[in-house]
This record gives sequence, C-alpha cells and structure tokens, in this order.
Amino acid sequence: MRVAAVDLGTNTTRLLVADVVDGRLEELHRETRITRLGEGVDSRKRLLPVPIARVRNVLSDYRRTLESLGAARTLAVGTSAIRDAENGEAFLGEVEWSYGFTTHIATGDEEAALTRRGVAPPPDTLVVDIGGGSTELVLDDFHVSLPLGSVRFTERHGEDVESIVRETKGLLPELQPDAAIGVAGTLTTLAALDLRLDAYDRKRVHGHLLSRVAAHTQRDRLAALPLDERKALPAMEPERAPVIVAGAAILTAILDAYELDAIEVSERDILDGIALAAAELPAPEEGAAPPGAFTCC
Repeated sequence: MRVAAVDLGTNTTRLLVADVVDGRLEELHRETRITRLGEGVDSRKRLLPVPIARVRNVLSDYRRTLESLGAARTLAVGTSAIRDAENGEAFLGEVEWSYGFTTHIATGDEEAALTRRGVAPPPDTLVVDIGGGSTELVLDDFHVSLPLGSVRFTERHGEDVESIVRETKGLLPELQPDAAIGVAGTLTTLAALDLRLDAYDRKRVHGHLLSRVAAHTQRDRLAALPLDERKALPAMEPERAPVIVAGAAILTAILDAYELDAIEVSERDILDGIALAAAELPAPEEGAAPPGAFTCC
C-alpha cells in the first residue's frame, strides 16, 4: 500500500511517501521544510497567523507531490506546538478539511511511541528525539515527552548554553541506557557538521556515531559563530541556524546526564512511524467529505 505521512512539527513540516509491504517501508520521497509553526507558542499558547500561512503553503505543495505519486492514504500528525496551542485543534481541523488528510494530535506518549516504531531500536538503547517544542526519550517499554526543544528553549533562553543545560538536566528522568540513537534535525545537522560534509548527504549521516566530545565541540563552535556565518556553514539549513545552539545544548546535557560516550544518528524517526500508522487507516469512503470543518485562527 502506498501511503503519505506528514509531520506537523514545531520547527519543521515534513513529508514521507512510501510503500508499506509486510510492515516494512520502501521510501519513495522524503522532504523537509522549516516552517517554525511553534513560533511564539511557548509564551502565547497560540499558533500565530504567519507561521500558519507558511505551513499552509508547504501543505499545498505536499498534496500535489503525494497525489502525483499515488498515495492512497495520508496521515498528518501534529506534535508539541499544536497540542500546546489553544487553537491547535482548530488548525488541524482546517488541515483535514482543506487538504483531505486524516489528522491526529499526538499526545506526548503517542509521539514517543511513534518515534520508537519508526526507529525500531535494539534493547537497552535510548532513543532521543529533540524537536522544536519537545524532546522524546524512549527506552524499551519506557517513554516520555519532555517540554524542552530547540525552538522553545531558544525563545526562553536565547543562546545561553549554561541555562539550557541546567533546565534540561532538571527535567531528565533517571535512566540507565547502554547506548543511544538520536533522530531529527538537530542530530542529523550535528552529524553532517562532524563529518565535514560539503553538502548534506542522508546516506552518510545515517548510522554516523557522534561522540560526546564531538557534540560538545560542535555546540561550542556554533555558539561562538555569528548567525550569518552559522547560516553559511556547509550542510547547514540556513533556517535551522537560529535554533541549532539550543538543540545542541539539549543533546550534550542528555549525553552528560546518562554518561553516554556517543550517540548513533538515524534518518529514521517519527515520520516513519506515522507512515506505518497511515497504512492501518481504514479505506476512505468514496465521495465522503472530510469530517470536522473548522474556521481557524
């Protein structure tokens, strides 16, 4: 079955089109756009008009792409920013009505579970998903979603690394993992920088072992660079540069707290879990209108 998964994240809006065969994904198309939907949500508890417009424009492009590839079912999942915003449910209702996607606001537990499903980690391996508004930690049957992320903490602390590290460590649960796998944009960007790539290369990033020393080195290097120079780094998405220091500080706090010498970087993440869940959706009824028409924002 050919499906499409849309991850409506705090910092990015992402698309995956894949065939699901015997519970396995065969990827056809993957795309990421930085839309910063969660801009201002930490302080104002609302999705703002300009970020909403950015996401709408991207979703229009994604719908054309997934239709051209013949996706039979599409599941769009809202995460931290949407569940924290007073108008998040209304926004998702509008997405469902406007684009014909099945939508779902993931709880923190569901977000962590979808990440685990996408990564399929070995036993005793901590999965770390640093997002824009939340960070998911998954270890075997334990999972938690914490209210810390690259966008949220940049808005709260700027680039004060010590404050970010202090608040992160204060929120971390007591865990004893043997190893770790890291997913999402902060981790993949740090891996690309550690590899000194001239351009981003998913194949080289996937499986890269980022040492704790290297994570600290990249964090301090990025924090010392003016924003314009940071944006110009090879393999750096310019739109990610303003929040990468906070993401890197969260990562180093996690590695230090759990005494992890390194973390394996994975290109498989919650988006893969959403795609697997999309394959389990009931078949759409012919001619049925999407439920839940809302006027949003």
